[in-house]
Amino acid sequence: MPRVLNPSNPTPIQMDHVRLLRGTTTVFDDLTLRLNELRIGLIGDNGAGKSSLFRLICGLDKPQSGSVSIWGHDTQSKPTERVGLVGMMFQNPDDQIIFPTVEEELALSLSPNGLSRKVNCKQAREALTARGLGHWAERAIGSLSQGQRQHVCWLALMMASPKSVLLDEPFSSLDLPGRSMLDREILKTGQQVIVSTHLLDHVRGFERVIWLDKGQVRADGDGASVCSAYEADVAARCQSPRLKID
Repeated sequence: MPRVLNPSNPTPIQMDHVRLLRGTTTVFDDLTLRLNELRIGLIGDNGAGKSSLFRLICGLDKPQSGSVSIWGHDTQSKPTERVGLVGMMFQNPDDQIIFPTVEEELALSLSPNGLSRKVNCKQAREALTARGLGHWAERAIGSLSQGQRQHVCWLALMMASPKSVLLDEPFSSLDLPGRSMLDREILKTGQQVIVSTHLLDHVRGFERVIWLDKGQVRADGDGASVCSAYEADVAARCQSPRLKID
């Protein structure tokens, strides 16, 4: 039975008849989705539209037509109206991190609380210490591995506590222990988490997985069945001498 968020609340993420263009390329045409489940996977080939979907949800892209809303607020509404609703972790942590030290970066995620920078830094240190990472507080971001920087981005998201969390290829730069840890973190958080990934085993157990293919929903259902269908399709295409990799 899919775990659906409280039906008395607004639909967490709603897209109605969305059309998105990049130059002369149509990314989405008449895309409609309701994303209510607690854990959702997003799979498909490169160029299928996964990152574009995330950018629409975050309000980074504006559709040419149709509408996108998060928790009852249009994604093109004032940013102050959308604080705390959605947060995204980019595939490359360097596209996300702003400050030179771990403590300062985590403190930034607390800035909407209206407290002083000093208080936010103190809370960031306490959060790190609680995870056994107190020694990271004053470390320069540049001294961390890419996987460690990815972990900083995850911690920042958890401290900001948005209602919905979008993770774009979060496992790609992690070693096996790092992937295992992130899997556990995703499973235990009470927030809605949507994971875009090529590593299907991380979403196979999710209550819902959406397979995007050239901007269209090719399959939408429980993780095990949708992942198996995608794997079968890839296997069949790999047998074809005309296989094209975008």
